[in-house]
Amino acid sequence: MAGNSFGQAFRITTAGESHGPGNVVIIDGCPPGLPLGVDDLLPDLARRRPGQSKLVTQRQEADTPEILSGVFDGRTTGTSIAILIRNQDQRSKDYSDIQDKYRPGHADHSYDAKYGFRDFRGGGRSSARETTVRVAAGAVAKKLIAEAFGGQVLSYVTQVGDIKAKIETPESVSLERIEFFSDGEPNPIRCPDEIAARKMIELVDTVRRQQDSIGGIAEIVATGVPAGLGEPVFDKLKADLAHGLFSLPAVLGVEYGVGFGCATLRGTENNDVFTRETAADGEGRIVTRSNRHGGMLGGISSGMPLVLRAAIKPTSSLSQPQETVTRAGEPTQIATRGRHDPCLLPRFVPMAEAMVAIVLADHWLRWRGQRELGRGEG
Repeated sequence: MAGNSFGQAFRITTAGESHGPGNVVIIDGCPPGLPLGVDDLLPDLARRRPGQSKLVTQRQEADTPEILSGVFDGRTTGTSIAILIRNQDQRSKDYSDIQDKYRPGHADHSYDAKYGFRDFRGGGRSSARETTVRVAAGAVAKKLIAEAFGGQVLSYVTQVGDIKAKIETPESVSLERIEFFSDGEPNPIRCPDEIAARKMIELVDTVRRQQDSIGGIAEIVATGVPAGLGEPVFDKLKADLAHGLFSLPAVLGVEYGVGFGCATLRGTENNDVFTRETAADGEGRIVTRSNRHGGMLGGISSGMPLVLRAAIKPTSSLSQPQETVTRAGEPTQIATRGRHDPCLLPRFVPMAEAMVAIVLADHWLRWRGQRELGRGEG
């Protein structure tokens, strides 16, 4: 009822606030025997971590996970996995002067309308701080789908403001191109087009110095996904992927495949033609010559790469004064103190990967259960 859980066969439940002691996730449904340890969670948490460059919030958090249950001798037991990430660098006093003011672009008024009061310290439950444990759960899901069907999920930035990247094909992008430039220097904006990436960095730095923020678009690609995942009606794979991505903070739009581009196409232009692909070993599979459908047809995976995009709004917290009202409706001004991202895209990338991996793990387990049940009845 409270909306703190997500998924069915692979189900996560999170708890925690931005300025509370920490955040925790409970993962139910992970099969036993999956190799898992803290080291498996650290890489993606480091990519989400604040303070990693001048382009993101300077809040300093180690984000070191503690696995409290569900793992023994380096393997999952099949029981609930509990992961805790403690908060260490809260500055609640930065928010004391906004206790009775509504921050533009935030959920302050919405929370008051729903609950009658709110945790005003950094946004409480609506803060992106909650996504730390989602990224940890996503790391578990990534391990599961990699072992189950060789699945991989990568996300990267394709647009910041009006600067757009040129990507040859989504499935050609590698983690190394996302995280590093050609000279080995870290790529803080996580755009695989190096020319566009350096322009994006300049733009984000400019709006940061202007005490402003900027939005953009991230693309998410899942490869190795077998055909047949998803349900035909309400639990379509595309619907659950949209649900997962829209549940993340600051997401204002989600599309897959050609997306809204389909509005100007004719059926003969939009349809992907089926063909048979023969591997070196002589085995063949059904594929499409193009992938305008983004790897999903009828809400079920087609075996082609899943390609999605999410539009991310500019950070709402600004240190320059903005007009607003108090809880009593009286006009006032507000300047949000604290440490905030001038652009959310670099840290959104691992969050998006996590939610897509969680959905894929969930639907693979559901598909496996249906197929095993069908064989049992035969």
